[in-house]
Amino acid sequence: MAGGTSRDGMFFLGNSMDQKKIDATPLNQSGDNDDYEALMAALNANKEWLEAKISVNNVLFTEGGASQPQPQPSDFFTVGECDGQKTVDGDLMPLVLTPTPTTGGEKDEGAAGHKALVAALRANREWLERRVVTHSAVLLRGFDVRNAVEFDAVVEAMGWPDIRYVGPAPRTHVHGRVWTANEGPLDQFVYFHHEMVLIKEFPEKVILFCEVPPSEGGETPFVPSFRVTERVLEEFPEMVEELDAKGLRYSLTALSKNDAKSMRGRGWEDAFGTSGKAEAEKRAKALGMDLEWLPDGSVKTILGPRTLTRVFPGRRGRRMWFNTVVGMHGNDDVSSAAAADGTEIPAGFVHRVGEIIEEESVQFRWRRGDILILDNLATLHARRPSLPPRRILVATCK
Repeated sequence: MAGGTSRDGMFFLGNSMDQKKIDATPLNQSGDNDDYEALMAALNANKEWLEAKISVNNVLFTEGGASQPQPQPSDFFTVGECDGQKTVDGDLMPLVLTPTPTTGGEKDEGAAGHKALVAALRANREWLERRVVTHSAVLLRGFDVRNAVEFDAVVEAMGWPDIRYVGPAPRTHVHGRVWTANEGPLDQFVYFHHEMVLIKEFPEKVILFCEVPPSEGGETPFVPSFRVTERVLEEFPEMVEELDAKGLRYSLTALSKNDAKSMRGRGWEDAFGTSGKAEAEKRAKALGMDLEWLPDGSVKTILGPRTLTRVFPGRRGRRMWFNTVVGMHGNDDVSSAAAADGTEIPAGFVHRVGEIIEEESVQFRWRRGDILILDNLATLHARRPSLPPRRILVATCK
């Protein structure tokens, strides 16, 4: 570590009878002032590393005890790591949960299969809920979930009610509560967004499953939304407060029928579940949008006003960047985003926000069988372009 004290030179991990704890033992324990100052310097220089170690230690064991339901989470889950993982505000993102090895240190295939995962999730639903809210993203890896049927069983075990997807992405129902993720061309980038952010009722959880990992590209990066708000407020405090006060107005144009050539190619008949215009208008109104019919049979949906940021209960009062300004800005024929009073949002502001979102993004590579649970109230997510094949399935939950 340039300009600081190396953690490897100052700390080593000690052993104890209780491996629920992580010991940071100073190499020199003489107790004089020089050693104290060296210790404090090392702690300050390695703050992020120590926070990560504490976070791992707390995930499974801070809520243990006789009152815990059986089996306890620590009996089944072990905290793992993945490429791209970050520590944000003291919490791992994503939190990676893998099967706990047997006594011999080897994985029991039966204990690590999807049926055992289903049983463990049913027994620890509240524990999982707390982990998702605390870490904003939880990655279940190594549980041998193979297909949509098994994934659907895992989703059901989590206990969160279903919510029907309403949005522009072309999707196909697969099984139970499981749908395909955006079926738009894989060479297109699906921009960062909160799922169904534009309508009044949106999911609290988005659960993604990797059935076929892409050979190249195709990542699903996600971003802790509060970090975006914090950084944009640092650079553009007046603009943020002005847009929040005015509200945002969005528009999105949809064809009558689905167009699989576009990542926003879902037709209005599919989106509203009807071919009747009057019924579509009724259903659109219930979702908080107005419709403007166009001569070619397509429809322009108009949504707003919507706030720029939101604060949700149970998430430390964090102000989430709960909008899709960057993804829809531009006033083209397909989509637009502007202030609710019709004034344009400066392009320079939108461009810089896009840079901040990328800088704060968390990346990881999909593996077959991965299940990624996102707190949709706290994370934006996206899809990188990829080569085929790639098959990611999704369930949205209240």
